[in-house]
Amino acid sequence: MVIAALATVTVSAWAYTLAMHDMGMAPMGGMVEDSSISSPLLMHAHWSLSHAMTMLIMWWVMMAAMMLPSATPLILLFAAVQRKQQEANRPFVPTGLLVAGYLAVWAAFGVVATLLQWGLDQSGLLTMSMSMASRTLGVVLLIAVGLYQFTPVKGACLRHCRSPLAFVTAHWRPGSGGAFRMGLTHGVFCLGCCWVLMGLLFFGGVMNLLWIGGLALYVLLEKVMPRAQWVRYVSGGLLVGGGLGIAAGIL
Repeated sequence: MVIAALATVTVSAWAYTLAMHDMGMAPMGGMVEDSSISSPLLMHAHWSLSHAMTMLIMWWVMMAAMMLPSATPLILLFAAVQRKQQEANRPFVPTGLLVAGYLAVWAAFGVVATLLQWGLDQSGLLTMSMSMASRTLGVVLLIAVGLYQFTPVKGACLRHCRSPLAFVTAHWRPGSGGAFRMGLTHGVFCLGCCWVLMGLLFFGGVMNLLWIGGLALYVLLEKVMPRAQWVRYVSGGLLVGGGLGIAAGIL
């Protein structure tokens, strides 16, 4: 049941993300099209509260699509514990409360991402395809993301995300409120692990499906692949090297 529910939510989130891409963000309204470009993807946005809210929903759903697969081991472990509780006639807590807490963190991230996109767009720092218009900022972003991969904060957050059993042992909270709080806590660790990586969407394009899919796959591998500590170091080196290569005109 839990697996089916997770699969339904994840597939629905990916379907929404694909639909937004295929429609060229047209449902958001207030677009100003460049007369020299025919693609609806390449349109400037006239920002309003309704437009910002639609962008927030887009970010939140996209984060759910990208991040829920990597949180699945913890969610399934929590569900298994709750089944044991139910079989022992002890208080049962729906797994959905854990998931709700986890997604609440990514909703908060979506607010920040939307405000950042709004600011960058209004400052002329985003192209019409929602990628960095400034070569210099793009280089800085790549190098910053790469360097973050080597930081102790990244390592600590990743350790919490990679070990569901250790997380449950250290952060177990009883009751419905406890489940929601556990979801929040795991979401914060997950955010600490991945928020800088999500900044790469502003480099490759916020609705670039290759970047979205690539980042989702990378996050999943980084969190579930056995003995994958080296993955973050390799990725960090490649990002720093890529940024320096672009700065030097090699790439």
